[in-house]
Amino acid sequence: MINSQDIKIGTAIRMDGKLYFCIDFLHVKPGKGNTFMRTKLKDVVDGYVLERRFNIGEKLEDVRVERRPYQYLYQEGNEYVFMNQETFEQVNISGDQINGVAFMKEGMNLEVVTDASTETILFADMPVKVVLAVTYTEPGLKGDTATNTTKPATLETGAEIRVPLFINEGELVEVDTRDGSYVGRVKA
Repeated sequence: MINSQDIKIGTAIRMDGKLYFCIDFLHVKPGKGNTFMRTKLKDVVDGYVLERRFNIGEKLEDVRVERRPYQYLYQEGNEYVFMNQETFEQVNISGDQINGVAFMKEGMNLEVVTDASTETILFADMPVKVVLAVTYTEPGLKGDTATNTTKPATLETGAEIRVPLFINEGELVEVDTRDGSYVGRVKA
């Protein structure tokens, strides 16, 4: 059990039979009344974000989570097979438990978050930025850098993103895995 004032970003709590991660918090001291914590909690299972107020001193059930590096090996139907980098054991993780699954390629390292008390896998996090090759896009023209116009491009993982006009096939681009946005071109 933890006190509500001990909640920080990344803290995991169990509430109403569900598991939540704190993604934002604010310690509020109004002019009148008691101090309270205003939090934004993200449901681990369905990704729903909930805003919740807690009075200072309120007891909450905390969950101990462990983050371990896993390497992506291959896909088996809708499941993805990963290998623990420390123990070399293999586990299957469902595609809907992986954040940024569209940008994942074989051999990539991810951070897998597990509930330490039950050893169940909660979710897997991709690195925030990954470098991928463009496999198909319309040819770009030299000097097409003045405007903010974009075009569709297919990446080596099969994902499709929007890139600037000057990007050509075979080039490496950096992609933000949280929203699938183009970050920049990478020189090989």
